[in-house]
Amino acid sequence: MPACHSAGMEEIPIRDASIRLGQFLKLADMVDSGADVKPLLADGAVTVNGEVETRRGRQLVLGDVVTLADTTRRVGVS
Repeated sequence: MPACHSAGMEEIPIRDASIRLGQFLKLADMVDSGADVKPLLADGAVTVNGEVETRRGRQLVLGDVVTLADTTRRVGVS
């Protein structure tokens, strides 16, 4: 998986203009499977741009920053 490092944050390229949060978490190797996403969101363990996000279908766009535990990834362009 190609990735760029910017200020220590890994950038994950996406093909389209947006991606759903659940899909991004899998693409960025932040979760092992889609089944892992729902409980993490319910527990408030995922933030998008510094705010807790509970919606798996939240649309992410270029530049959005997703954090889970001590892992942070930015939505990038491919």
